[in-house]
Amino acid sequence: MIFDTVKQSLSSQRVLIPVEQLLMDAQGSRMPDVQPSLLTAEIARRAVDACPTTALTLDEIDGRTHLVLNYADCIACGRCIEAGAGAFVPARKLACCGATKSGLVRRWDVASGAEIASIKREMENYSREIRSLLGRALNIREVDAGSCNGCEAEIVAMTNPYYDLERFGIHFVASPKHADMLLVTGPVTRNMAEAVRQTYTATPWPKLVVAVGACGCSGGIFAGSHATAGPLDAIIPVDGYIPGCPPTPAMLLSGILQVLRRKS
Repeated sequence: MIFDTVKQSLSSQRVLIPVEQLLMDAQGSRMPDVQPSLLTAEIARRAVDACPTTALTLDEIDGRTHLVLNYADCIACGRCIEAGAGAFVPARKLACCGATKSGLVRRWDVASGAEIASIKREMENYSREIRSLLGRALNIREVDAGSCNGCEAEIVAMTNPYYDLERFGIHFVASPKHADMLLVTGPVTRNMAEAVRQTYTATPWPKLVVAVGACGCSGGIFAGSHATAGPLDAIIPVDGYIPGCPPTPAMLLSGILQVLRRKS
């Protein structure tokens, strides 16, 4: 029987997702994107009112109204898409995975619909430069600082045959003493704050820290709770942020590689 299983496995079609399809892929994450040509002041206001967090806000700058989308606070609830009359759609590509915290914020001029400080050029550079990082060894220690385990499920999925994390030379290790990067999920609960600090201290230099998910980026729906000590960057320095609730395996891989790209 075991030989039949091996034979079937070897004869099955290849399922590994190519690198080009993985980079910046956000499909299935439920994260929103904006169709600028359909954006109006009324639609922007409806979407902001529907948002249960502070992910969507309106700013007045020099007499012009800006729609601000902060992916750090976005919990992918989809309410803006429901209220957006086609101006808000599920994101297919996100270049901000692995960005700095300021890089998680996008702006649109509501009157003209134009995005301010477009990330298109960054996306093009990202795709071109990221391949030079493939195959470099990277050891990751994953730290659950109080998550619901949604992010953990997606992190585990990175090791399956579809995504195959190890083809990039990336491995998970059991001890922070062997790690190059800490991948931290969840809002940092008060009971885990000291453990996170000690894990950071035990990780040798040079080291990278990546906050994962809305909870790691901003505290998510638990921000301000008496049970949390704050988002991850209130406890230890953070090099990159991967938004989502939870982020998909493709977003996680893209974020990890982008942090490496910026720090290489």
